[in-house]
Amino acid sequence: MSISTCPVATVEAPVERVWQLLADPCNYGLWWDAKTCSIEPAGPAKSGQRISARTRALGKDWDVQITVAGVDPDKRALDLTTQLPFGITVHNHIVCGALDNEHCRVSFG
Repeated sequence: MSISTCPVATVEAPVERVWQLLADPCNYGLWWDAKTCSIEPAGPAKSGQRISARTRALGKDWDVQITVAGVDPDKRALDLTTQLPFGITVHNHIVCGALDNEHCRVSFG
């Protein structure tokens, strides 16, 4: 079974600032509910990069593995493949778009 969703949020920050957070996996700990354990290779997001993290739920620690599938800085788009416990795989397509100088829209689908 496949489920497709695309949440959208308006963020009170310039699109350049939001893209900086998304384009560097070292920043992921600032906005996700997981502890980043490793990023290989280190540096800004690039295709093939692997990110290992751990999250906690139901009184247990869970491993999360993310592979950067693609990055398009011109479109401010990031594609991630996230492997979660119980064989769940999520294909994330994250896009940032400017609304004005102080706001942007982020879609996460």
